[in-house]
Amino acid sequence: MRDGFPLWASDEDPANRPDPPAAAPGSSAGGPEAPGDEQPAGRSSWQERQRAASPPRGAAATAELAPPPPPRSRRVAAIAATAAGGAAVAVGSLFAAGALDGETEVAQPKEIQATPGRIPPSRTGAIYAGAGKSVLQVRRNGGSGTGWLIDGDGTVVTNAHVVGASERVSLVLDDGKPPVRARVMGTDPSTDLAVLRVSRRAVSGVKPLPLADSDDVETGQLAVAIGYPLGLQRTVTQGIVSGVGRSIEAPNGFSIDEVIQTDAPINPGNSGGPLLDERGRVIGVNSQIATAGGGGGNVGIGFAVPSNTVREVVPTLKNGGHVVRPYLGVATGAAPSGATGAVVREVRPDSPASRAGLRAARTLQGRDGDTIVSVDGTPVRAPEDVSRAINDREPGDRIPITVLRNGDRMTVEVELADRPSTAGP
Repeated sequence: MRDGFPLWASDEDPANRPDPPAAAPGSSAGGPEAPGDEQPAGRSSWQERQRAASPPRGAAATAELAPPPPPRSRRVAAIAATAAGGAAVAVGSLFAAGALDGETEVAQPKEIQATPGRIPPSRTGAIYAGAGKSVLQVRRNGGSGTGWLIDGDGTVVTNAHVVGASERVSLVLDDGKPPVRARVMGTDPSTDLAVLRVSRRAVSGVKPLPLADSDDVETGQLAVAIGYPLGLQRTVTQGIVSGVGRSIEAPNGFSIDEVIQTDAPINPGNSGGPLLDERGRVIGVNSQIATAGGGGGNVGIGFAVPSNTVREVVPTLKNGGHVVRPYLGVATGAAPSGATGAVVREVRPDSPASRAGLRAARTLQGRDGDTIVSVDGTPVRAPEDVSRAINDREPGDRIPITVLRNGDRMTVEVELADRPSTAGP
């Protein structure tokens, strides 16, 4: 006995025990209940059952109660007695005791079932399902990036900085399959674009990606990026078009205009991959990201070369040609607050601008140099307007450029040249 309770009391309710045998004649155990045997107020039901099961004081019982079950092991008894106060604890204790002593068969845990039913594919999922197979990993010694199939001839578009100076690269056409070799047909560092060629057989059955008109892209529309970030297998992310008409610096130091800004997460390895609209059309080629500090990770600001630039450059590079661009030879900056135009900050030696006599400003306000306000009659309100106006011309064109110099407006004529390989001196 422990605290007045049988050791097995925790797992057998006294109310469920068999009734005791009838008492001998003359005893009160089997007869009508005496008034003095009524349960006093406040007496527990357990006490009542104990009293009913015991012969009256002074009466001789002719039969004994059934013997209790054999005691369990000492460990089980201790656990059961401790748990007698709470059913939930008792169950848990008995489970543990059975597992320890091998006396209780433990039920196998039931598998948690998933709620049945499929959800319809998301828009991003549908875009990935249609375009994913057309996106490839580009590998070369020292790094990797992304490319995508633009036609059925085996033409693949990627970034110039992905292939570097390589003449051949490897392409992973599908995750888990061996790479195939591809030839670098041409690069254009001024737009950071490159064209590769792989055999038609290698891309048999792969659907080329269509191009959208990037002039129709609007801020706020869906943007989906597919690529191979950080060496991972093909990955899809989504965001929106955060801005249009941006300018970024090309690998050779010149400016790339009409760039699309997105917050779709892209990271190193995404370079060269497509940025898609909600119809699965390419609106840009992911090229650069803005980073905070030295981490090099995405902070929600990515840039893609516009698809209209792809449309202009790829045909020439596909045929092994060199893209010819006009060249003025100036670096410009924003005009002082409240003013319009582009302040000339640098005039490169032996350039068309130098030969025309344009002057660079040395002060922050820029009043000691020229501020370009018009190119061939097109107003200039910001620095990017200068490069846009020049890019619409051809080498050898002679165009008037209007500047403000010492507060006076004057016009000079410039003959454009062929853009050099780098923007440096």
